[in-house]
Amino acid sequence: MLNEFKAFISKGNVLDLAVGIIIGAAFTAIVTSLVDDLVNPLIGMIVGGIDFSSWGFSIGEAKFAIGSFVNAVIKFLIVAWVVFLLVKFINKLMPKKEAPATAPAGPSEAELLAQILAELKKK
Repeated sequence: MLNEFKAFISKGNVLDLAVGIIIGAAFTAIVTSLVDDLVNPLIGMIVGGIDFSSWGFSIGEAKFAIGSFVNAVIKFLIVAWVVFLLVKFINKLMPKKEAPATAPAGPSEAELLAQILAELKKK
């Protein structure tokens, strides 16, 4: 079992995934700052100084932070957009795979059956 685990963990895909998660966590801090420090104030200026982070309401002891949800949606859209652009950029850099050459067309099924029938008649 230990050998199987070692083989699994040493595969390139697992290491790539780990690096991706670490980079994603670091990227989250950048996106959080972008949304909190640049996007929200800009949107606030456009809609008249509204601060999303203060949006919310309470029912009894429960507090519903709608502004935090709006911030999370904005962060998600920014991350999704950046990932989309990154994938699009990477796809442009990657060489196009050529379609495999088609095999030369052989005789059709009917022609093969006719050849077999002709061989059988010869015997």
